[in-house]
Amino acid sequence: LFHPGLLHMYTESTFKMRNHRKYKDHLLFIHSGVKPYSCDLCGKSFALAQSLKKHQLIHSGVKSYSCDLCGKSFTLAGNLKTHRIMHSGFKPYNCDEFKPYSCEFCGKSFVQAGNLKSHQLIHSGVKAYSCDLCGKWFTRAENLKRHQLIHSVFKPYSCDLCGKCFTQAEGLKKHQLIHSEVKPYSCDLCGKSFARAEGLKKHQLIHSEVKPYSCDLCGKSFTQAGSLKTHQLIHSEVKPYSCELCGKSFVRAEDAQLKLHMFSHSEERPYKCDLCEKTFKSPHYLKRHQQIHTRK
Repeated sequence: LFHPGLLHMYTESTFKMRNHRKYKDHLLFIHSGVKPYSCDLCGKSFALAQSLKKHQLIHSGVKSYSCDLCGKSFTLAGNLKTHRIMHSGFKPYNCDEFKPYSCEFCGKSFVQAGNLKSHQLIHSGVKAYSCDLCGKWFTRAENLKRHQLIHSVFKPYSCDLCGKCFTQAEGLKKHQLIHSEVKPYSCDLCGKSFARAEGLKKHQLIHSEVKPYSCDLCGKSFTQAGSLKTHQLIHSEVKPYSCELCGKSFVRAEDAQLKLHMFSHSEERPYKCDLCEKTFKSPHYLKRHQQIHTRK
């Protein structure tokens, strides 16, 4: 059944198997495509019994291998080993590596056929995995798993400059651009620069007439969903941010009214009239004052 020369070559130089029986089983199942071992929970099939055994740990919920740096747990030791590379900063793969598997839809290339197959789900529109907390759907199980960290209070990645914490390493990486002077994305209409491409994309909506987000209570429209969400607080009784000096409440922490209100507790007068140099605590009072200079 097996060519003696081929058997010798693989057993001695490539696989180094301990006996002929294991090598024979290896050829029979791995290279034949036969997968006689099936998971009775999800139906996934495997060529080897030990592969099925490892897979079944996923359904058990048991995660015996924990990262001593961030606390994340894994079902398999190999997954923990791969995860630890993230903390080391070591990047073993460079952009010049051979990627023979290309997506026919967008041209993106991959090292492994499995990665291409997972990628192509993006183009299919099929979203089989849903979050049981917010209902958001995902094409891949790993994307759902990553998303679910948002609902968790565990945020292992913290910024060493401002202390802000994130559930994911990529979230921290994006945030750290804010602290740098690098702003490579510029608006071609007004010249304003941004650290992140998505920041520029959001900004550019300001220059357009498109305001797709409308308030269902008053009809006011906004270019961004976040602006609508902030606006809707006006219609509610919720004012979660209070002045620590007098207790007056405001809709949001960064609200201009709260900032202006804080000046009332200080001697600071940052708004100056350029005609008479009189100073004021708010732009409203400055504007009203300037009418004196315009009267005939």
